[in-house]
Amino acid sequence: MGRDKALLQVGGQTMLDRVARVVAEAAGSVTLIGDPAKYGSLGFPVVADIVPGYGPLGGIMTAISVSPANWNLVLACDMPEVRLEFLRTLVEIAEKSASDCLLPCGESDRPEPLCGVYHRRALPAIQQALQDGIRKVTAGLAGLEVELLQIEGPGPFRNINTQHEWLEYTGAQVDKTPAKPI
Repeated sequence: MGRDKALLQVGGQTMLDRVARVVAEAAGSVTLIGDPAKYGSLGFPVVADIVPGYGPLGGIMTAISVSPANWNLVLACDMPEVRLEFLRTLVEIAEKSASDCLLPCGESDRPEPLCGVYHRRALPAIQQALQDGIRKVTAGLAGLEVELLQIEGPGPFRNINTQHEWLEYTGAQVDKTPAKPI
């Protein structure tokens, strides 16, 4: 995308601030995993990745490691459409579950690991996956008891990864003309 999507403005607040506030309300608290120098001024606790460079799986491991809670709601900052009631439902279902993590699935039937709830007991398996060089989140959850929650329709997981998705989301004019080969 070429810029820090966490700091993009949506409705007068950053995407990170928007998501963090919903998580705090749904889970009772929030801790950002990232660069404290970059995100420390946003008003939330920020913890640097314990194993930098391992992407989202490293972030999940850090979140579980530093949290005092048994169940931890993990959400990427680039999902501005996620809603409070949906997150509350995820947390409630997870807390009654015997699984290691609860991941929602939308109409694609693909689990959404960056909008999930992880139990502390998943930590050793995730740490081992990272030690084995695994970076893909779903691969890092192999061997864990993963419960999937089927969501009707596309689900609230729309994330913003590209300039095109950002323009589409904000309603800006998107050039739909196919690019000409060079």
